[in-house]
Amino acid sequence: MEHRKLTRYLISLAMILMMVGLAEWTDEKEILFPEMTALIIGLLIIDKRVWNVKRWQIILLMTLGAAVGICIVRYSPLPYVVNLCAAFAFAGASLLISRATLIPLISACVLPVLLHTESIVYPIAVFSMSVSVVLVQIILEKCGIRNRMPKPVDRKPGKEDIIRWLILFCFVGALAELAVGMDYPYLILPPLMVTFVEMVNSKAGFRNRPTQVFLFLATAATLGTVLQIVGHHHLHLPESIVALTIAAILFLIFEWTGKYFAPAGALAFIPMLLPKENLGWLPLEASIGAALFITIAMVVFQKCYKWNRAQLIFCATPTLLREYMNRKKRKKQIE
Repeated sequence: MEHRKLTRYLISLAMILMMVGLAEWTDEKEILFPEMTALIIGLLIIDKRVWNVKRWQIILLMTLGAAVGICIVRYSPLPYVVNLCAAFAFAGASLLISRATLIPLISACVLPVLLHTESIVYPIAVFSMSVSVVLVQIILEKCGIRNRMPKPVDRKPGKEDIIRWLILFCFVGALAELAVGMDYPYLILPPLMVTFVEMVNSKAGFRNRPTQVFLFLATAATLGTVLQIVGHHHLHLPESIVALTIAAILFLIFEWTGKYFAPAGALAFIPMLLPKENLGWLPLEASIGAALFITIAMVVFQKCYKWNRAQLIFCATPTLLREYMNRKKRKKQIE
C-alpha cells in the first residue's frame, strides 16, 4: 500500500475515533452520525470525485437535511410512514434544486425520523462533522496526500430526472409501508435507501455489480452488529474501541477487494445507535432490505431482464471470484 493511501486511512480512523469518543464522553448519541463514515470514505479515502457537489454545498445540504429531519419529528402530526416519505422527498428535492449528487443527504434527513431523534445536538453535530471532513480534504490536497478534485459539472436536471425521483419516492414509500406494517424497520435503514438511489442515479461501475454491492452491505451490517453486541454489550468495551475495530476491518475489506462502497461504511455504524433489544435481527433484515432495493433498481430502472447471458453472469459474479476465475483461465491457457 502506498504511503499516501495509508495516511488517508489513518487520518480517517482518527476522525471516526474522535467522533465516537466525543459521543461517548458527552453521553450524546446524536453526535454519532453513521453517514460521517460514508463522507470520510467518499471525500478522503477514495482518490477521485465521488459526488458531483461543491464543498460549501456538502456543509449546507447535510446540515439542512439534519435540521429538517428533527423538525419533522418535532412538529409533524402525520403518521410515521408519511414522515419518512416526507424526509426522503425533501432530500430528493434538495438534490434536484441544488444540482448536486450528494446522495448521503438522504440519510442525514431520514435517520432522525427513523430513530425519532429531536435533539438540536444532531444538526449541530452534522454541521461540525461536515465542516471537519471538508477541511481535512482541503488540507490533504494541499499536502499532496490526496488528488485535487475537479470542479463539479453544473448540470440542470431535466424532466427525466424529476420523473425518476418520483418513481424512487413511490418505491421507497411502498417499502416503508411494508417495513413499518410488518414491524421490520431495519428493512429500510437510511444507508439502504442511499444505495437504492445511488444504483439508480449514479454512473459509477458498482451499479453493474449488484452481487458485490449486496455482499458489502450484508457484511457491513453483520460486522457492525456482531462487534456492537459482543464488544460493547457483552465485553463492555468502550464504544470508541468498537468503532475503531469496525472501521479498521471495513477498510481492510475495501483494500482486499480493491473496491469501495460508502453506504456500507454508514450501515456498519448504525447498530451503535440502536437499542440492544432485537439488534440481533439487524443483519438479516438489512440484508433482505438490501436485496429488495437492489432488485428493484436492477429490474425496474436498469431493465436487467433485457441483458444478454454474458452480461448477467458478469454482474452476478463477485469481483474476487471473477478475478480468481480469470487467473485460473489464464493459467490453463499458459499450460
